[in-house]
Amino acid sequence: MEASTANAAALAPGRSAVRQLLADYLELTKPKVQSLLLFTTATTMLVAGSPSLGLILLTCLGGYLSAGGAGAVNHWYDRDIDLAMARTADRPVPSGRIAPTAALVYGCTLAALGFLLLWSQVNLLAATLSFSGFLGYVFVYTVWLKRRTPQNIVIGGAAGAVPPLVGWAATTGSISGTAIYLFAIVFFWTPPHFWALSILMKEEYAKVGVPMLSVVRGEDETRKQILLYTILLYAVTQLPFCAGGFGTIYLVSSLALGAGFIAGAVALYRRADRKTALRLYLFSLAYLALLFLAMVADAKL
Repeated sequence: MEASTANAAALAPGRSAVRQLLADYLELTKPKVQSLLLFTTATTMLVAGSPSLGLILLTCLGGYLSAGGAGAVNHWYDRDIDLAMARTADRPVPSGRIAPTAALVYGCTLAALGFLLLWSQVNLLAATLSFSGFLGYVFVYTVWLKRRTPQNIVIGGAAGAVPPLVGWAATTGSISGTAIYLFAIVFFWTPPHFWALSILMKEEYAKVGVPMLSVVRGEDETRKQILLYTILLYAVTQLPFCAGGFGTIYLVSSLALGAGFIAGAVALYRRADRKTALRLYLFSLAYLALLFLAMVADAKL
């Protein structure tokens, strides 16, 4: 009995190290960010047709590998500024738990596997669109725009709007006007969503010289832009209904959710406090999820 206890105690540190390593490699893929991307992929597939569960799972797995690869490369590239910010200093690469080269190779490998999986098991269009999201996030947003312009999240946000296109292509083998509208919804949702967070992280972004809008043009201008983009998003969400892509369930839901988003943006415009910014940021997450659920309900009911 004593020998068994001693052996278990000796193995515990090794098991703990393995668990930590696995957790770190999972963290490189940014699973929290991925959850909403995969949700928009799966719901779009249900809107586009009646895909099998297997097709949905394969498409989401391929999308996860591609976006996760982009996340890992982002961890590699941003390791210098991550180390300087309290929120990110303990990430796997800046903390030294994973070597930078390992993170880069891991990210590129995941992206390649994602492309091959989607190409072989889904279709080439879905694979190409997913890989374009990887390239956009890595080269357009992370490498080119993030450290150069306050419009980084506006232009670079196109990469995060690709999942609906991937889901539509996976289900139908093509891209329709409705799919473009869904891409546009996520595209115009991204700035007010992220800028609300940037207000909360303003000091850290300023510390490392990342020109987020809240740093370069100040919080007043950022709150104004959040309101303007939220109103623009409200208008964009009506386009699928006007084009005949959705019916009454979607219309009522989009109007109600859009009104709530605008109300939150107005509140932030009037009150310059962190609590209101955090409330809007959290609402924006629920907003997108509920809007895409409304699309599914409209298509299936």
